[in-house]
Amino acid sequence: MTLAHLQRGFKVACIALCCVMSFCLIMSCQVFGIAAAIGQNVEREKKVEVLAKYAGLDNKRVAILVKADMGTVYEHPTAVPNISFNLAQRLQQNVPGITMMDPRLCMNFQHQTPNWAAQPLGQVAEELDVDRLVIVDLYEYRLNPPGNRYLWDGVAAGNIGVAERDGIDPDQTVDQWNVSAQFPLDTGVTRESMNISMVQTGLLATFVRNSAWVFYDHIEDKYPDTKK
Repeated sequence: MTLAHLQRGFKVACIALCCVMSFCLIMSCQVFGIAAAIGQNVEREKKVEVLAKYAGLDNKRVAILVKADMGTVYEHPTAVPNISFNLAQRLQQNVPGITMMDPRLCMNFQHQTPNWAAQPLGQVAEELDVDRLVIVDLYEYRLNPPGNRYLWDGVAAGNIGVAERDGIDPDQTVDQWNVSAQFPLDTGVTRESMNISMVQTGLLATFVRNSAWVFYDHIEDKYPDTKK
């Protein structure tokens, strides 16, 4: 075999080796990219345990009082009673030893005592014969973006306070938490693609869930914004 043949064979071998190395590099990059994507998806789907912000409802008699401005009550007459009933039910199911006052009695008290919010909270708790008052001050509730009735953009937001009848100052809330909800999460949802009942139900369920989470340990998404 001549020197020229050996040189040509060496070149061919080098080219083949380079091709193999390039192919391996490409494949390793692809594998790394797939692994990274899987890792990101796993991270996005992670759940975390969140402790209750207030655990003082355990083994207590509790009344829920939901209030909203007259504009909200007029435009969305079912919002306040639906929040009252569903929040009471969720707390009854998840807070250990709690005894919820019938929401119908709570709303009847509010109707018969329209100035209840101006009364000392300790006095309200005594009249209702409960240990804790959960007061939901609904300051925003809408189904559409302002000025646009053709799109859905439901928002519910409120401040939640707790008054303790046996506390140091029963006439003041021990703390307040701001709770909000949005439904649907996607933007640009029209009336043709979703009806009003679905929007009302979704917004109610989300707001009630977020409100109830204030009072008991629960599991939620680590990255809720990625669910949009």
